[in-house]
Amino acid sequence: MNQDLLNILSESNKEVDNQLLMDYLSGKLKQEEQHLVEEWLTDNPFAADAIEGLQTYGNKEDINEVVNQLNKELRQYLQNKRERREKRRWKDNPLTYLAVVLLLVLIIIAYYIVRLAARQ
Repeated sequence: MNQDLLNILSESNKEVDNQLLMDYLSGKLKQEEQHLVEEWLTDNPFAADAIEGLQTYGNKEDINEVVNQLNKELRQYLQNKRERREKRRWKDNPLTYLAVVLLLVLIIIAYYIVRLAARQ
Protein backbone atom coordinates (compact mmCIF):
# COMPACT_ATOMS: atom_id res chain seq x y z
CA MET A 1 0.00 0.00 0.00
CA ASN A 2 1.10 3.56 -0.61
CA GLN A 3 2.42 5.29 2.54
CA ASP A 4 0.15 8.31 1.87
CA LEU A 5 -2.89 6.12 2.42
CA LEU A 6 -1.65 5.34 5.90
CA ASN A 7 -1.30 9.07 6.66
CA ILE A 8 -5.07 9.48 6.49
CA LEU A 9 -5.42 7.33 9.57
CA SER A 10 -2.33 8.62 11.40
CA GLU A 11 -4.37 10.36 14.10
CA SER A 12 -6.80 7.52 14.51
CA ASN A 13 -7.29 5.42 17.61
CA LYS A 14 -4.29 3.20 18.22
CA GLU A 15 -6.45 0.25 19.34
CA VAL A 16 -6.43 -0.95 15.75
CA ASP A 17 -3.28 -0.77 13.64
CA ASN A 18 -3.46 1.48 10.58
CA GLN A 19 -2.02 -1.23 8.37
CA LEU A 20 -4.76 -3.53 9.63
CA LEU A 21 -7.38 -1.00 8.50
CA MET A 22 -5.74 -0.68 5.08
CA ASP A 23 -5.67 -4.49 4.78
CA TYR A 24 -9.35 -4.51 5.74
CA LEU A 25 -10.09 -2.10 2.91
CA SER A 26 -8.22 -4.22 0.40
CA GLY A 27 -9.80 -7.46 1.67
CA LYS A 28 -6.55 -9.12 2.73
CA LEU A 29 -7.62 -10.02 6.29
CA LYS A 30 -8.55 -13.39 7.67
CA GLN A 31 -12.13 -13.86 8.85
CA GLU A 32 -11.19 -13.42 12.54
CA GLU A 33 -9.23 -10.21 11.96
CA GLN A 34 -11.98 -8.84 9.75
CA HIS A 35 -14.51 -9.52 12.50
CA LEU A 36 -12.34 -7.69 15.08
CA VAL A 37 -12.04 -4.66 12.81
CA GLU A 38 -15.79 -4.63 12.19
CA GLU A 39 -16.45 -4.77 15.96
CA TRP A 40 -14.09 -1.85 16.47
CA LEU A 41 -15.81 0.09 13.69
CA THR A 42 -19.23 -0.39 15.31
CA ASP A 43 -17.86 1.26 18.47
CA ASN A 44 -16.25 4.13 16.52
CA PRO A 45 -18.72 5.81 14.16
CA PHE A 46 -16.18 8.38 12.95
CA ALA A 47 -13.75 5.67 11.85
CA ALA A 48 -16.62 3.72 10.33
CA ASP A 49 -17.63 6.74 8.24
CA ALA A 50 -14.02 7.23 7.13
CA ILE A 51 -13.70 3.58 6.11
CA GLU A 52 -17.03 3.74 4.30
CA GLY A 53 -15.87 6.82 2.41
CA LEU A 54 -12.62 5.14 1.41
CA GLN A 55 -14.51 2.05 0.27
CA THR A 56 -16.53 4.09 -2.22
CA TYR A 57 -13.39 4.59 -4.30
CA GLY A 58 -13.05 1.60 -6.54
CA ASN A 59 -9.78 2.54 -8.15
CA LYS A 60 -6.74 2.75 -5.86
CA GLU A 61 -5.18 5.38 -8.12
CA ASP A 62 -8.12 7.66 -7.36
CA ILE A 63 -7.51 7.25 -3.64
CA ASN A 64 -3.86 8.20 -4.09
CA GLU A 65 -4.82 11.34 -6.00
CA VAL A 66 -7.42 12.33 -3.40
CA VAL A 67 -4.97 11.76 -0.55
CA ASN A 68 -2.31 13.81 -2.31
CA GLN A 69 -4.78 16.62 -2.95
CA LEU A 70 -6.01 16.59 0.67
CA ASN A 71 -2.45 16.65 2.00
CA LYS A 72 -1.55 19.50 -0.36
CA GLU A 73 -4.60 21.56 0.69
CA LEU A 74 -3.91 20.87 4.36
CA ARG A 75 -0.29 22.01 4.03
CA GLN A 76 -1.41 25.17 2.19
CA TYR A 77 -4.05 25.93 4.84
CA LEU A 78 -1.54 25.48 7.66
CA GLN A 79 1.04 27.63 5.84
CA ASN A 80 -1.51 30.43 5.34
CA LYS A 81 -2.51 30.23 8.99
CA ARG A 82 1.13 30.39 10.08
CA GLU A 83 1.75 33.42 7.84
CA ARG A 84 -1.29 35.26 9.26
CA ARG A 85 -0.11 34.55 12.80
CA GLU A 86 3.35 35.89 11.97
CA LYS A 87 1.88 39.07 10.47
CA ARG A 88 0.02 39.77 13.71
CA ARG A 89 3.23 39.71 15.72
CA TRP A 90 4.71 43.01 16.75
CA LYS A 91 8.31 41.89 17.08
CA ASP A 92 9.03 42.35 13.39
CA ASN A 93 7.42 45.77 13.18
CA PRO A 94 9.52 48.42 15.00
CA LEU A 95 7.15 51.21 13.88
CA THR A 96 4.45 49.79 16.14
CA TYR A 97 6.75 50.00 19.14
CA LEU A 98 7.75 53.54 18.20
CA ALA A 99 4.11 54.61 17.92
CA VAL A 100 3.28 53.14 21.34
CA VAL A 101 6.26 54.85 22.99
CA LEU A 102 5.42 58.21 21.39
CA LEU A 103 1.81 57.91 22.49
CA LEU A 104 2.87 57.17 26.08
CA VAL A 105 5.27 60.13 26.08
CA LEU A 106 2.54 62.43 24.78
CA ILE A 107 0.12 61.22 27.47
CA ILE A 108 2.71 61.82 30.21
CA ILE A 109 3.51 65.31 28.89
CA ALA A 110 -0.19 66.16 28.66
CA TYR A 111 -0.72 64.95 32.25
CA TYR A 112 2.05 67.20 33.57
CA ILE A 113 0.81 70.19 31.57
CA VAL A 114 -2.73 69.74 32.91
CA ARG A 115 -1.40 69.32 36.45
CA LEU A 116 0.77 72.48 36.19
CA ALA A 117 -2.16 74.42 34.77
CA ALA A 118 -4.35 73.30 37.69
CA ARG A 119 -1.80 74.58 40.25
CA GLN A 120 -1.81 78.12 38.82
